[in-house]
Amino acid sequence: MSRSIRRRDFLKRSAAVAGAAAGASLFGARVISAEAAAEAKLRVAVVGAGGMGGYSMDCALAENLVAIADVDDNTIGNLMKDKVKDRATPKIYHDYRKMLDECQRDIDVVLIATPDHHHAPAAIRAIRLGKHVFAQKPLAHNIYECYALAKAAKEHNVWTQMGNQGYCDERIRLVAEFIAAGAIGNVLETHTVLGRNFGGSGGLPAGKPAPAHLHWDEWLGPAPHREYHDGLHPFSWRSWRQFGTGTIGDMACHHVDVPFMALRLAEVKKFTVECLNTTGGSEEMYPQDNVVCYHIPARDQFAACKCYVYDHDGLKPEIMKETEQKTNRKFGEFTLFVGDKGMIGSDGYLIPREAHEKFTSPEKTLPRAHGGPIHDLYWCIRNGGTPASNFPDAAAPLTSIALTGHLAQFAGQGSKIEWDVDQMACTNKPEVNQYVRREYRPGWEV
Repeated sequence: MSRSIRRRDFLKRSAAVAGAAAGASLFGARVISAEAAAEAKLRVAVVGAGGMGGYSMDCALAENLVAIADVDDNTIGNLMKDKVKDRATPKIYHDYRKMLDECQRDIDVVLIATPDHHHAPAAIRAIRLGKHVFAQKPLAHNIYECYALAKAAKEHNVWTQMGNQGYCDERIRLVAEFIAAGAIGNVLETHTVLGRNFGGSGGLPAGKPAPAHLHWDEWLGPAPHREYHDGLHPFSWRSWRQFGTGTIGDMACHHVDVPFMALRLAEVKKFTVECLNTTGGSEEMYPQDNVVCYHIPARDQFAACKCYVYDHDGLKPEIMKETEQKTNRKFGEFTLFVGDKGMIGSDGYLIPREAHEKFTSPEKTLPRAHGGPIHDLYWCIRNGGTPASNFPDAAAPLTSIALTGHLAQFAGQGSKIEWDVDQMACTNKPEVNQYVRREYRPGWEV
C-alpha cells in the first residue's frame, strides 16, 4: 500500500470525524480541510513505555492510544495509574510481535523506545505492515540494521523518524546555514564532546532469578539467551555489547548530528576512522574513554576535515579548553567547528560573540521541523512532507557513521579503519566486519 493511499485512508477517517461540513466524499478525501484532518486522531501503539518511552506515551495519549507493549509489569501499572488514568484502556502486551500481529488493522503509527537491541526488530516489523514508525536514537544496534530499516522504509513508503531531538531544533540549521554562507571559511576540524562514559570490563556476571515483574525472555528478544543479572534493566544495558551501543552509539546521534548536517556527511561514500584513545572493554562490555577521529575527504564544496569525537569532558582537547578560557565560557556536550576563517559552536553562535554580531545572519535555506520528533512525524503524516530525521536520508546514515566508531575502537588504539559505505564494509581490516551485523534468536530476525 502506498504512503499516499494510507494518508488518504487517514483523511477518510478525518472526514468521518468532521462530518459532511468538511465538504468531501470518501472518494474526494484530499479536499478535506486542514482543520478536519487535525481533528482526526492517529491510532498509536507504543513499544517500550518506560524511560524515554514516557515521551512516546505523552504523544500517544494526545492521539488515540491503541496498545502498549512493555516487558515490565510495574512500568505498565504505573503508566495506567499516572498517565492513562480514566482514558480508554489500551490493549496491553509484553511481546510487540504479538501486538503487531493482533492489532495491525487498528494502528497507524508505532512509537518505539526500547533498549537498542530491540529498535530494528520492532521497527522493521511495523514498517513491513505499512505502519509509520518513530524509533528512539540510535536507530539500530548495528550498521546492517540501519540500512535494512532505510531500505524497508523506502520500499513500504512509510513516514519514519528517529528521536534525536536536536535534529528538529533551530540551532542545528543555523550552524549549517552559517557554514554554507562562509562564516568560518573552510571547516578543517570539528570537536564533539558526548558527555557519557558507558562501558566497562570483565565477563558475564553471575545469573540470578529475574524479578517477578520483568518478562525476561521478551526483554532479551533478539539477543542470545542468558540468565538475568544485575546492571541491565532498566538503564545500564547501554554499557553491554549485546544490548546497547556504548557512548558513541548512544550519544553521537545527539551531537555528531550537527557536523553531519552542516558538512553533508550523508553524501560521503568513503572515509577513515582512527582510534586515538580507548580503555577497558571486553567481549561483554564496550570500551571506555574513547577518542575517535573521522577523516573526511575533500569534496567539491568542502575541504578535507577531521571530525574528533570524545566520550566525555575529561578527554576535552586543548583547542576547546583554550577557547573556553578566551571566551569565558564552559563547553559541556558540545561541538566546536574550526574553520580557516573562524569558529562556530553547535549552539549556533560564531565564536567569539563579537564575530557573530558582526556577521549578517544567513538566509534560512533549510526546511524547518514542525515541533519535536514525534510531533514532526505526526505533522508529516497529516500534511505530507519529510520528517527531519527520517530513516533513509538522516537516521540511517548518521547512526551508521557513529557505529563505525565501534569498529575503530574494537580494532584498538592507533588503528585506522577504512570504511566503504556502498560495500557496507571495512576494506583494510576485514576482521572488524564481523561487528557490522549480528545473529538473532529464531523469530526475532531483521
